[in-house]
Amino acid sequence: MRKWSPLVAVSLGTFMLLVDVTIVNVALPSMALALDTSFTALQWVIDGYSLALAALLLVAGACADRYGRRAAYVGGVALFALASLACGLAPSPEALVAARLVQGIGAAAMFAATTALLQSSYTGRDRGTAFGVWGAVSGASAAAGPILGGLLTEGVNWRAIFLVNIPVAVVTVVLTWKVVPETRNPAGRVDWAGGAAFTVAAAALTYALIAGGEHGWSGPRTVSGLAIAAVALLGFVAVERKQAHPLLDLRLFRSASFTALMIAAVVLQGAAFGPLAYVSVWLQSLLGLGPVDAGLVVLPLCVASFVVSAAVGRLLHGISPRMPVGVGLLFIGAGALLMTLVGPGSGWGALVPGLAVAGVGVGLATPVLVSATLAAVPHERAGMAGAAVNTFRQLGMALGIAVLGTLFSGRLEDSLHATVTDAHATAAGLSRGAAQSILAHAPQLNEAAHRAFADGLDLIFLGSGVAALLGGVLVLAVVRPAARNPQTTVPVDNFSIDQTREVHSSPTH
Repeated sequence: MRKWSPLVAVSLGTFMLLVDVTIVNVALPSMALALDTSFTALQWVIDGYSLALAALLLVAGACADRYGRRAAYVGGVALFALASLACGLAPSPEALVAARLVQGIGAAAMFAATTALLQSSYTGRDRGTAFGVWGAVSGASAAAGPILGGLLTEGVNWRAIFLVNIPVAVVTVVLTWKVVPETRNPAGRVDWAGGAAFTVAAAALTYALIAGGEHGWSGPRTVSGLAIAAVALLGFVAVERKQAHPLLDLRLFRSASFTALMIAAVVLQGAAFGPLAYVSVWLQSLLGLGPVDAGLVVLPLCVASFVVSAAVGRLLHGISPRMPVGVGLLFIGAGALLMTLVGPGSGWGALVPGLAVAGVGVGLATPVLVSATLAAVPHERAGMAGAAVNTFRQLGMALGIAVLGTLFSGRLEDSLHATVTDAHATAAGLSRGAAQSILAHAPQLNEAAHRAFADGLDLIFLGSGVAALLGGVLVLAVVRPAARNPQTTVPVDNFSIDQTREVHSSPTH
């Protein structure tokens, strides 16, 4: 049993950080009512976490390599636990969003170190077994998130979805410190300037996209956000071009295959999972489902993705990874378009076929996205490319929530203009989960509310579907398999270890 203790320690942390991406969706309506929050704040509850995770993953990986992967992992878990406590005790929307940002910082440190820790803890057949179990845990977390969130929200309250992390984190820290060896690469360098520029660019762009829906695209907040994002992005490019050890080697984007796969990573996460937050608001606030039932509605996507991803390795052995990535995106697009059949009189059952089809696409594309990227870059950049995939996936989630939220709220308001005097205020109430309260005071709006929600959901499903279809076509048309040469760097899922430059230390007993 002791042999598998490092796997248990790493899997516990991985489960926590990935569950927290989806567990919040089901609890959003309860949070909105308890904290009397706005639709924008709800977006930031999700985006704050995903944005911090995306923006800091590359620099966290560099820090972990240089200063110690076990130290980075344990520090990340500890920070994640403290932020979870702050989330659970948050007295206001602003405090909750701030705590979620800190949670994302901790998650970045954890995620950056996970595969390196497994790589250093196991060899031979045991390593394959460890990564197989870890991959299954990663997939299961997506399925468990909505269900666990529903059970905790309905059985206790929304704060429990954060507080439950604390005992798990304590066990993870103690176990990791005892059984996981420390490894580092002292020769590595941390590109602090590049990390800062990338973080500012990602944060400013996300802010501008959310502000555009709330204040208009010509408003000062939106324009200033876009301007800051552009300047920061130019600064990032300038810094990376001069760095001897860049955070992200921009020459990788000269490869059409690499560029297409980064676009695929953004689209996959945003199109498949971005709409689910707004689906949850519809299911609970308008259709009256409880958090548990709302979580179960999303289960077809999670189960289909888990089952298909488990079979991909065996059934698609020897096939170019661009095929499952491209075809997977086409399935996600088809599933999203199927969900545009939601109408004013639809119930939750209208989502099931589309969710199942999209789940097949997620299961096809996700497991091989990293290997497809590794095949598109020189072997000495395998670790950097793998980290970039996960960065762009989380960035896709953050930008997807922002863009789809803008489309959703705008369509709600447009749909209500014909029947409601103050369409803006009514749309704001509906989008933040206050449909039952609005209809209790104005039951004559029932039909208009159902139509507005259907219109809003149809638009974001359409946008997600078109983006995924275009992404799938791009991958199939552009990505080409590349021959790989023998190497000392061992790519593993999302990072790599240079076996010739490692420093190891034993676990603390």
